[in-house]
Amino acid sequence: MSVLILALAVSAACCLGFGFVLQQAAASHAPKSDYLSFRLLLDLMKVRSWLAGIGLMVCGMVLGALALGKGELSLVEPLLATNLLFALALSRYRTGQRLGGQGWAGLCLLAGGVTAFLVAGEPRGGEAVTDPLRHWLVIGVVVGAALLLTTFAKRHRSGAAPALLAVAAGLLYGLQDALTRLTGQRFSEGGLMAVLTSWQPYGVVVLGVTGLLLVQSAFETGPLRVSLPPLTAAQPLAGIACGVGFLGDRLRTDVVALTWQASGLAAVVVGIVLLGLHPAMPQGRVGHHRHKSLQSN
Repeated sequence: MSVLILALAVSAACCLGFGFVLQQAAASHAPKSDYLSFRLLLDLMKVRSWLAGIGLMVCGMVLGALALGKGELSLVEPLLATNLLFALALSRYRTGQRLGGQGWAGLCLLAGGVTAFLVAGEPRGGEAVTDPLRHWLVIGVVVGAALLLTTFAKRHRSGAAPALLAVAAGLLYGLQDALTRLTGQRFSEGGLMAVLTSWQPYGVVVLGVTGLLLVQSAFETGPLRVSLPPLTAAQPLAGIACGVGFLGDRLRTDVVALTWQASGLAAVVVGIVLLGLHPAMPQGRVGHHRHKSLQSN
C-alpha cells in the first residue's frame, strides 16, 4: 500500500469525522418541521459551526477523491471508515469522557478489521467492466435500497428513522465515491471536456446533495451515536460493492482470504457499533442553548 494513499485516506477520515460532529451538534437544534426538506439545509447555512463542519467534510471529500485517484476503491473505503475514530476523539474532548474498555475494544476491532481486510484481500486494480447492464444493475440496487430506507423512515418517524436515513446516506456516499473515481479517470484520459460531456460528475453532485440532506435529517432527529455508526458502516460496504461490481477492483478469492475478508468486515461493523455506543458520543443535543438563527424559524 502506498504511503501517500494511506496519508490521503486517513487525513480525509479525520476531516470527515470532525465535520460530522460539528454538523450533528448544529442539526440537532434545527426545527423538526424541516425533516427531509431542503429547508433544513437552508436553515443550517445560518449556523457557523455547521458551515465549519461542511468545510471539513468538503476537505475530506477532496482528500478522499485524491486517494481514490491513486488507489482502488476497495482499498480506500475501509480506511475512510476510520472517520469514526476521529469523531470519537473530538466528542471525547467535548464531553471529557474517558475511553475505557468499550472504547478500546471498538478501536481495536475497527483498526484490526480494516487491517485484516486489506491484508487478506490485497485490493488491486483491474479492467473496468464495460457491460452497461452490470453498471446499472449495481447502481440500481444501491439507489433502490437507499430509496426504500428513506421512504420507510419518512412514513414511520420512529426511533429507527435516524439509523435508516444514515444507512441510506452511507449507501449513496459509497456510490458517490465510485462515480468520483470514474470522473477522475475520464479527466485523466480526455481532460475537462470528457468530464463535462459524461453523466458521472453530475451524478456525483446529485448523490452528494441528496446524501447531505439525508445525513442532516438523521442528525436532526437522532443523537450522533445512533446516526454516525450506520453511516460509517454502510459507506465502505457500498463502495467495495461498486469497486468489485463495475470498477474492476480485484480481491483474493481463495477460501482463506475470503474468510479473513469477511471476518475483517464483520470486525469493522462491530467496532463501529461499539464506538458509536461509547458514552463519549453525544446522546442528544450538544450545548444548552438553541441557535438563535434557527430559533426564529
